[in-house]
Amino acid sequence: MSLFSQYLLQRQFCISLEYLTTQKPHLVPKTFAGFPVCMTLADRVQSDTDIAPLEALHDYPQSIEKILHYSGKGRDISDFQTFLKDAQQHGVENLLLLSGDKLKQHQDGANDPSLRSRYLESVNQVMAAKDFGGFYLGVAFNPFKYAEAEKDAQYFKLNKKIQAGADYVITQLGFDMDVLSSYQRYMQQYYPRVPVLACVMPLTFARARFMAKQKVAGIVLSADVLNFLQQEQQTDAIQAEQNVYARCALQILMCQQLGYAGVHLSACHKAEEQEKLQKAILQFAKLTYEQCLAKWKMLWRSSVEVNFQPTGANNHKAPIEQVLKYKSMHVMHELFFSSKLAKGAGSYIFSAKLWQKPKADAALLQTEFISKHGIVGCESCGQCRLGETLYICPETCPKGLANGPCGGSNLDRCEFEDRECIHSVKARLAKAVGQEKMLKQELIPTVAIETRHSSSWKNWFVPPTSSPTEQ
Repeated sequence: MSLFSQYLLQRQFCISLEYLTTQKPHLVPKTFAGFPVCMTLADRVQSDTDIAPLEALHDYPQSIEKILHYSGKGRDISDFQTFLKDAQQHGVENLLLLSGDKLKQHQDGANDPSLRSRYLESVNQVMAAKDFGGFYLGVAFNPFKYAEAEKDAQYFKLNKKIQAGADYVITQLGFDMDVLSSYQRYMQQYYPRVPVLACVMPLTFARARFMAKQKVAGIVLSADVLNFLQQEQQTDAIQAEQNVYARCALQILMCQQLGYAGVHLSACHKAEEQEKLQKAILQFAKLTYEQCLAKWKMLWRSSVEVNFQPTGANNHKAPIEQVLKYKSMHVMHELFFSSKLAKGAGSYIFSAKLWQKPKADAALLQTEFISKHGIVGCESCGQCRLGETLYICPETCPKGLANGPCGGSNLDRCEFEDRECIHSVKARLAKAVGQEKMLKQELIPTVAIETRHSSSWKNWFVPPTSSPTEQ
């Protein structure tokens, strides 16, 4: 059992200090304001070609407890299985598994579908890592969603992550204490044995402005927050810096008192930054939660209290035409694919040697693509999951995520900004047709690269791993 897992399971509040592999190795403290420390190595934050955490591992002393991030962006299940073997050989015990933000060099595959960038989602990583064994597995969750559908979609996928075997959860970076308090109550009610760490940061105006300008995926910074930090910085830069560390310290202490197992501390890797934050934590350490909250609100107040919520949330129900499309497609799916008669006939037809001939196979693939692409956006994945995704094709998500959303949407808009997040669409539809349970519990397998660009019709009735005689 890893030291980190012992901290969490024994309810010993801890600090996870985040470091980037592109930075020069820093001296990692053993404790932080009296709390035990772990360090975490992030995966490809600054560029798609950053040094892998596994390679940077040995830049730090073996005595330091480490958590390695693994991001699924640009990776396939075979890449992850190789990583698990390598991580085991290097003595790694703690992992944080992420679907990942948008690749800087993302390819949409418009001209050549085989070049489309793929993202191995965290649910499938957890499933594979559990089967492999020997790791303490974490996942990320973004509670800072202010549109009803995208919030529901996040919680649906959280259920899947935990069902798949996640041992602990780390929240997305955020500063809305009402949200963090509500999320912790949810976890204590439904998953009291799953420890949660909150991601925090000493939020300066410069950092906030950078994240807003770069549109860092999943981080919510309202106009109120940005304006307040700018005004504070312009009024008194020295006092503004003191307030930055005071607010971060208070947030850490409030998370501790709310029952969080620890915090994941981002953008605080320099010794002088850590010293300022530790001093602030010790200054407020004896305050009650109510006292911390009052002080926190005071430090976020100018003439009026800062509103952390973004404007523009648009909550609405699934349109009737979408509901009717779901119902009609469900009837067709049951009739032509799920019924006993369909399975028997399909198995007989597609077991024929005809489909082993390249021309016949290509004609079948083209026929399937033409019949489905215009209706659901089919991209010939070879492993149709429409019945498990309410007939909203996961290939219409730029990342191809089937089990639910990443954390990067903003008020129902996709991280790629060119469409509504399909997982918000699914969440709305699920409520309308009473299928929330499916989005919470159906663990959808990943599609391996070698399966893509083959006929899912044939693969449905005669799975590639089975020979005709085994049907």
